[in-house]
Amino acid sequence: MYKIAVMGDKDSIYGFASIGLDIFPVYEPQVAIKTLRRIVDGGYAVIYITEQLATQIESELDRYRSLPTPAIIPIPGVVGNTGLGMRNVSKSVEQAVGSDILSDA
Repeated sequence: MYKIAVMGDKDSIYGFASIGLDIFPVYEPQVAIKTLRRIVDGGYAVIYITEQLATQIESELDRYRSLPTPAIIPIPGVVGNTGLGMRNVSKSVEQAVGSDILSDA
């Protein structure tokens, strides 16, 4: 069975432990990169990451985008929604169908 991890600042992810998800509180980008690699090597299929942290390690996350696992999903943290999650959905849709169907234009 695959495991699910949550990465980000402690205040944003602490509640996920109560529903049985493994939490990894991190604040610094370099620590986050090392933690992400450890999580991936640990067999996690889904990794939720706070949007704020994801923007800090975007180039590292790009290494995993074309792989079937893990699915790395940005989530809003306590500081709010940065829009990263929606931009990633838009990028994935555009890649899949060849055009940006979510655009207002």
